[in-house]
Amino acid sequence: MTITWQDFEKVDIRIGTIVEVEDFPEARNPAFILHVDFGKEIGIKKSSSQITDLYTKDQLHGKQVMAVVNFKPKQVGPIMSECLVLGFYRQDNSVVLATNDLPINNGSRLL
Repeated sequence: MTITWQDFEKVDIRIGTIVEVEDFPEARNPAFILHVDFGKEIGIKKSSSQITDLYTKDQLHGKQVMAVVNFKPKQVGPIMSECLVLGFYRQDNSVVLATNDLPINNGSRLL
C-alpha cells in the first residue's frame, strides 16, 4: 500500500525517555508498563510493551525510545495505554525497540 506525505504527517512519532518501568502481571503476555517522558509539550505517557524477552527493567530505565503519541488511548487490562512504543519483531517474535543512536531532546518529532 502506498501512502501520501500527508498521510505520513498524520502519524506523530516522538522520542521520549523511559522514566519508570513497572511489572505488568495482569497482561496476557509478559509485558512491562512504561512511563515515557516526551517533554513539556506532551508530558509523560504510559504504554504496555511486550519487550520482556530482550530487556530488563534496569536496561529500560533512562533509555530513549520512539513512540506514536497521537493514537487514541487504549484500555489494556487495568491500565490505559496512552502511546505506542515502536519496535521490530525478530524471527523468534521478541521485540527490538526503535531507538536513536545519539541523545535527542524529549519530544522531538520524527520527520
